[in-house]
Formats: sequence, C-alpha cells, structure tokens
Amino acid sequence: MSDFIIATASTSDLDREYIDKHGIEFIPYTYMLDSKTYYDDCRKETRKSLFEAMRKGQMPSTSQIPEKEYADFFRKLLDTGKDVLFFDMSKAMSSSYDNSLSAYEKVKTEYPDQTLTIVDTRCITGGLAFLLINVVRLKESGASFAECAAYADEHKMNVVHHFAVDDLKWLRKGGRLSNASAVIGTLLNIKPILYVSDEGTLIASSKVRGRKTCLQNMIDAMEKDIVDPAGKEVIITHGDCEEEAAQMAKKMKDMYPSLGDIHLLMLGPTIGSHVGPGFIGVFYYGSGRFF
Repeated sequence: MSDFIIATASTSDLDREYIDKHGIEFIPYTYMLDSKTYYDDCRKETRKSLFEAMRKGQMPSTSQIPEKEYADFFRKLLDTGKDVLFFDMSKAMSSSYDNSLSAYEKVKTEYPDQTLTIVDTRCITGGLAFLLINVVRLKESGASFAECAAYADEHKMNVVHHFAVDDLKWLRKGGRLSNASAVIGTLLNIKPILYVSDEGTLIASSKVRGRKTCLQNMIDAMEKDIVDPAGKEVIITHGDCEEEAAQMAKKMKDMYPSLGDIHLLMLGPTIGSHVGPGFIGVFYYGSGRFF
C-alpha cells in the first residue's frame, strides 16, 4: 500500500465507520446549537440529533475552521514523516478553504522534504465523498501520491451534484434565500433542484412543484449526464430521511438496471444546518457539469 496520508474535513460527510476503516484523517467543522458548540465527529447519531433538534424548531449555525486549527492539523499529519493529500469542500462554498491555504503557506517551510497538497475539489458533501472514495480505492490498489493527486484533479469536474431541499425556511433562516421568495415558494409548493457548477458554486437548475416530482426529476436528469450507467456507482445523501433515500435508490435501479452500487449517507451538520431535514443529494461520475 502506498505510504502517504489522505486527509479531509468532516464536510465530506463520509460516515465514521468508513473513515476509521480506511485510515482517513479528518478535521472537524463546528456548529452551534442552543448556545452550545459541537464538533462534527462524522457519526450517524450526531447527525441524527441535529436534524431532530431542527424539527423541534432549533436553528443551528456554523463557522469556518480557523487558520490556526488547519496549521495544527497539518503539522500533526506531517510529523508522521509522510506526505499529505488533503480534500475539503469547494473554495467557492466556504472561506475555510482560504484559511487552509494560509495555514499551508506557514507550515510548508517547516517540512521542506515533504509534500502537502490541498485539492480544490469543486465538490461538496456527497460529491466530495464520492471523489474521496475513488481516490482511496486508487491508493489502496497501490497508486502513488502523484497518481492519486492527478486522478483527483482530472476527475473532480466529472462529479455531478443534484440537490433537493424539502423546506425553504432553512435557506431563508440561513440568509441564502429572501423571506418573500421562501414564503411564495412554500405557498406554491415549489421545490428547487440545485446543482454545483464548474466553479464549485451552488445554483438553482430548475424549480418544480411537489416533492415527488422534484425527486423524480433528479433521477430523470441522470439520463443526460451519466452517459453509460453500466457499473457506475452513485451516492445519495439525505437529511435524516433514509427511507425516502432508499426508495429513490430503488427507482434508480429500476430505471437504470445496469447501475453499480448505490450508497446512502446521512448529511452532516455543516451543510445540514443550512438545508434542513428532508434534503436529498445525488452524486455520480458523469460526462461533465452543465451549468
């Protein structure tokens, strides 16, 4: 096995079992709930408790990772004597990415004989998880640091992201949607389908009425960009609505019988705090992004 470290942040939304099994190091984001600060430990029970609190009306908030915490994290990894390949969510989605780069500039001179590479993934949540899983698989097959870094850079733009938000109030409360738009959207039962662009930003690709129509449109959209579904893996992330995510996975298999494995992951607190319970995200390798 190649001797270097693959590291990420909790925003990859990989579950703790996978992280521990494959020896992935991670730095946790924090969130605040009921005046208390919590660390995202990537455990299912932590994620579930957040969504349960949101259903009861509590409004969580999130914060970026400070430069010093990144620097301490990078030093801990580099102190092992190994090179480090680090993945976090798209720089267009969080200023944490800039903090990680500032930390990198300070730390790299302390370890002149080692390499620390920070990947601008242009991915978030399950898209980041999807990219990581494939890089980890490549590493465990014996690929070198350089080969894994090149693979990530070559394939990141082919990770397709589709999102559906169940209740617009969370986007409104988080300041990502005006109050008027949220009210009108709720009254009309409008469900936006969101997409991550080539720049790594979140945009609305379409708006439909009704939850069922919204989720079906996400499945239909695969026909446009997955090209050949044979053997293709899919990740579905969900905001504590696993049964609905499982039903969606079954519909995907019915529509595209040749698909490979479909993995279900619960959404983590960093993105979950802004989109709320009922979120569904679909991620896979496609021919490219169309926005």
